[in-house]
Amino acid sequence: MRLSELLTPERIRVPIHAQNKEGVLRELVEFLVAGGGGGGGGSGGSGGSGGTGGNGAAPDVLQAVLERERQFPTGIGYGVAVPHGKTPALANLVAVAGTARTPVPYETVDGEPVRLFFLLAGPESQAGAHVKALSRISRLVRREPIRARLVAASDADEFYRIICEAERGGAA
Repeated sequence: MRLSELLTPERIRVPIHAQNKEGVLRELVEFLVAGGGGGGGGSGGSGGSGGTGGNGAAPDVLQAVLERERQFPTGIGYGVAVPHGKTPALANLVAVAGTARTPVPYETVDGEPVRLFFLLAGPESQAGAHVKALSRISRLVRREPIRARLVAASDADEFYRIICEAERGGAA
C-alpha cells in the first residue's frame, strides 16, 4: 500500500484552519468523514461501499482518535503528528493530511509544535493495513527535505505531487 493510494488531493487540507490540538483533530476528523475522496454528497446512499460512513461517523471517529491520544500522544517529532484510531464506524481505512500555517502546540516526543498532520482511521479488521500506513508515513516524514516541501506546499495538489514523487524516488 502506497500513501498515494490512501491520499488524494481531495483528502488533503492546505491549510488547516484550527490553531490548537483538539481543534485540528476535530477539523481533520470532520474532513475525513465528510468524504474527502469521492462518492456522492448528501445523506443518502446508505448502501454504498464508501469508507467514511458519512457525517454520522464523526463523533465515533473523533472519540477513537482522542482515546488513542490519551493513551499515547501521536506527535512523532520534527513538527509532525499522526493521530489515528480504530472504530467500527468506518468501513475502510481512510486517511487525510494537511498543514497548519502556524505551528500548533501538541504533545510530541521532541517537544516541538506541529505543522504537518496525517490522520488515519479505520475498522479493527484493517489493523494490518493501518500499521503499514503508519509505517509508510513515518518513513516518508523522516526525510527532512520531504517534510520541508510538504509544509511549504501551497495547495493540496502540490502536497500530493510531493508524496507521489517521494514514493517514486525511493529512499533519497
